[in-house]
Amino acid sequence: MEYRSMTKKLFLSLLFLSLLFFSCKKQENDLPRKATGKINTISVIIDDQLWNGEVGDRIRNKFASPVIGLPQEEPLFTINQYPAKLMEGFMTDSRTILVVKKENVNQFVVKKNQYASPQNVFHISGKTNTAILEIIEKNVAKIIQIIKETEIAENQRINSQSLMNPIIIKNKFRISLQVPSGYLYAHQSSNFLWLKKEITSGNTSLLIYQVPLSSIKKNSNKIANIIKMRDSIGNLYVRGTELDTHMITEDGYAPYLFKTKLNAKETYETRGTWELKNDFMSGPFINYAIVDQEHNRILVLEGFCYSPSKEERDLMHELESIIKSIVILK
Repeated sequence: MEYRSMTKKLFLSLLFLSLLFFSCKKQENDLPRKATGKINTISVIIDDQLWNGEVGDRIRNKFASPVIGLPQEEPLFTINQYPAKLMEGFMTDSRTILVVKKENVNQFVVKKNQYASPQNVFHISGKTNTAILEIIEKNVAKIIQIIKETEIAENQRINSQSLMNPIIIKNKFRISLQVPSGYLYAHQSSNFLWLKKEITSGNTSLLIYQVPLSSIKKNSNKIANIIKMRDSIGNLYVRGTELDTHMITEDGYAPYLFKTKLNAKETYETRGTWELKNDFMSGPFINYAIVDQEHNRILVLEGFCYSPSKEERDLMHELESIIKSIVILK
């Protein structure tokens, strides 16, 4: 009797463990796969006939147009094209997928995390080439915005895996900022910080400083105010190794100015090219001037890089993702 009881208990225990293992395995299999791929890359699923015609030309024109503010021409996104019959396997793990087909319905659909996570799959179909072109034209701005937001979030996720100690930044500027641990303090003063990271092809830099609200005057030439502001900061703090060399906004290329919001505050975003006065060094910059009324200041975060022998799009994207992690503390 005792033997039967022990056997029954053993059987029930094994049955419970089997069910538990099956349940865990099922839950594990139900989880979405991790999306993969390099930053700012799109997998375009489209038949060769469409890709080699006007539809492909329009896709390349919109999604591989030159990035503004870079000294050399680089595409907005790197495009990898695959025929529709290959819409299985590793391509479905891509973070961004654009599916373009000729079908009996004209439609545009966005599917989140369809095959993996995080992922955006944009489905475009049309009865004719003209219909497909119209759908692309109508929705391209929305598609680009969604891709950019996802890529910034992915870069921030990568950065968050190893962050530098934020205490100096927090105490000096009353902000929280996710800066990867590869950055070191190159220079600091009461209202200024320069963080720098050495890379194989050069370096990337992040500047943080604050100036009076009056530095960007209302009803004035905003871009002229910002250029004057950043050139004065360059003259004070960002100097080269040679005598009388300091960072200025390059005269040959007019910077681009956009009005946006960071941390729900009015912000001026400026993209352009910097150079060292009386020297040959130069590169791209992105400058965010945040109107912080609560702290009675213009808070400026600027990223710039020097990488003369390599592409700079993704270096600037990393700097943008760091800056956009900002939280202004009370």
